[in-house]
Amino acid sequence: MGWPPRSTISARPWVNSRTSSGLANDLCSTTWVMATCVPPLDGMGYAYLLIGKLSMGSFRPRIRGVRDGLEPTGTAARILDVAERLVQSRGFNGFSYADVASELGVTKASLHYHFPGKAELGEALIDRYARRFGEALEGIDAECADPRQKLDRYAQLYALVLKDQRMCLCGMLAADYATLPTAMRQAVVRFFDENQAWLQKVLEEGQEQGTLHYESSAAGEAQLIIGALEGAMLVARPYGDTDRFEATARRLLATLSA
Repeated sequence: MGWPPRSTISARPWVNSRTSSGLANDLCSTTWVMATCVPPLDGMGYAYLLIGKLSMGSFRPRIRGVRDGLEPTGTAARILDVAERLVQSRGFNGFSYADVASELGVTKASLHYHFPGKAELGEALIDRYARRFGEALEGIDAECADPRQKLDRYAQLYALVLKDQRMCLCGMLAADYATLPTAMRQAVVRFFDENQAWLQKVLEEGQEQGTLHYESSAAGEAQLIIGALEGAMLVARPYGDTDRFEATARRLLATLSA
């Protein structure tokens, strides 16, 4: 038999891989040989288990400690906690696995065991952040009947993050958008779309009740609110002044009640 025999397959790194080159993901779109195992690649510390008949590009590395629809636990949660703070303060391109490993007192290999690459870590960060943000919005809906109060509570979510000397996670990722992997880009857009949909619903409720007034569409007004709050955070950040953000938010929301 000739080498390599033709078969379209995908590859995934063993959990003891020590590098984070993104090579595992690159291999997913390549035609490889049908086999059970191949030796490590020279100097890379990778060994690959080859799995036949997976569609190209469909491979998703397993993230240990993270189950679909559930909060990560244990070491995976600790990794996400540190990485989230670093992204919110430095941006996605402003930290490395070495930074996270140093803070946690673990090896980079341990990080790769839970999150095979930085792209997978980024997706997990957005997923958890969006889930928690969504739960906060559900809480606002449950606790507030007045649409004006809902909008005020929404703005407070941003203020609380800023008071902790952080930025909105997805706002920071949006600044790095051009360099993000495709899956992360899609997740960032999805986060803003979900927020816009919630705001649009609240604005429509307020218009129906006669408590909120705006000339544009509810969708357009929702876009304006998100953009204004994210922008107000950016401007307030170098001043270290949360009051600056809160003043902008109050003026913005006041225009809807006039």
